[in-house]
Amino acid sequence: MVSIRIMMAEGCEDLFPSKAHPSDAAYDIKASVDITVPVGISTLVPTGMKMEIPFGYEAQVRPRSGLALKHGVTLTNSPGTIDAGYRGEVGLIVINHGQEPFEIRRGDRVAQMVIAKLAECELVAANELGDSDRGYGGFGSSGRN
Repeated sequence: MVSIRIMMAEGCEDLFPSKAHPSDAAYDIKASVDITVPVGISTLVPTGMKMEIPFGYEAQVRPRSGLALKHGVTLTNSPGTIDAGYRGEVGLIVINHGQEPFEIRRGDRVAQMVIAKLAECELVAANELGDSDRGYGGFGSSGRN
């Protein structure tokens, strides 16, 4: 088991990331302030959380499906990556695709976080690539379904 060290800002200890259910893949991330996200605007939502992620891992910050479905609220850069070397406060870049400003209250679950192990790989320059069933077909090349 890998340990992720998390430091909460003073007064934000109650916002420590948690899972709603033991079987959940992701930890809920909460807002540390009241903030309004205007329609069509990306807004940085602070969390009061800093992390120490071990080398070879990343934290992926993802939208909450309920906020997206019910309110049109999601993350602009999804998934967002928190690198092992970053020690600053985690901020959530939230965008409102809904019809009216969206109010976030301190303690609201705004995003979710998955800890992922990174594959060790080497990128190698090549002059040609091997064949595949798909070939060079791009967007929509495999049909609608």
